[in-house]
Amino acid sequence: MSLVSAEEILKNQIIEKAWADPEFKEALLNDPKSALKQAFDIELPETADVKVLDEAPGQYFLVIPPNPAEVLSAKSDANSVW
Repeated sequence: MSLVSAEEILKNQIIEKAWADPEFKEALLNDPKSALKQAFDIELPETADVKVLDEAPGQYFLVIPPNPAEVLSAKSDANSVW
């Protein structure tokens, strides 16, 4: 049995909507915060920097998350995770 986080479920919903709705995809690429607010009523903090990339066949992006040791040692703020 696999446990899927709420964040992973939301991420999948956003991707599926982008595949199904070209206008949403374009809005997401151009202004992610506004697109997420309009489609999912998600309001991200002003300090959040959101980047959306459109992967093409033969092109892959590797996202390296923050090092957990560094995150745990730094002071957490409520806006560090969406």
